[in-house]
Amino acid sequence: MQRVTTRNAAFQQWEALLSNRTKRHRAGELVVQGVRPITVAVESGWTVRTWLVDADRSLSTWAHAMLDRVRAHTYAVSTPLMRELGGKEDDAPELLAVVEMPPDDLARIAVGAAGTDGTPGTAFLGVVLDRPSSPGNVGTVARSLDAFGGRGLVVAGHAADPYDPRALRASTGSLFSVPTVRVPSGREVLDWVAAQRAAGNPLTLVGTDEDGDVELAEHDLTGPTLLLTGNETTGLSAGWREACDVMVSIPMGGSASSLNAASATTVVLYEAVRQRRAR
Repeated sequence: MQRVTTRNAAFQQWEALLSNRTKRHRAGELVVQGVRPITVAVESGWTVRTWLVDADRSLSTWAHAMLDRVRAHTYAVSTPLMRELGGKEDDAPELLAVVEMPPDDLARIAVGAAGTDGTPGTAFLGVVLDRPSSPGNVGTVARSLDAFGGRGLVVAGHAADPYDPRALRASTGSLFSVPTVRVPSGREVLDWVAAQRAAGNPLTLVGTDEDGDVELAEHDLTGPTLLLTGNETTGLSAGWREACDVMVSIPMGGSASSLNAASATTVVLYEAVRQRRAR
């Protein structure tokens, strides 16, 4: 096991994976922090390329189990350096994982598959985020999708990176269990939707807007649904609005005129699940 006690080339590479989006995607890998995210990544079949362990402490049963379950090149890193990579000033993680990014391929999102609860015929539920600027919102939406049985998240256009450490923390590991795909524009998504419909999967595109055509609870969300949520500041682009089959609104009370993008998405996901359970 190679020991790392200085800010050598290997350490600088791991540091860059955390802080530099371009280098992260060029390398095709990311550093995973935290017990649950690492566990979910391993259980979801993500490829661990490298393990980083704290060289100055005894590892827990959990850490040994992870190392035994997935064999990969392992570095023993000094506690001060692990603290820098762990993202917490007052504590150093005992274990970090460097994992391989999956391809940005919409085929990873299984529209026709059974729901996550194993019930045959459970209707597809997924989300497209149009140019989200907040990594935290991306992670929160992934977490909500995971909680409500969603099967795919698409991040479209010039957007926050779903593999940003802030997104991964907000998702509490759900970005590893919900297939997440980045696309350069909406065109790729619309072509994919057309192909799904041609294959017999009647996806409905549902957009959200405070001036939507129908209130959320009045629209049937029990069929295969792809929910579209716009940028935090400008909302959905004109192209996405035109592509939507329906625009729904969330009834608002009080002085707030709108919800945070991730909050609004979560409300719609909950309503979809509520309707499906009622049916």
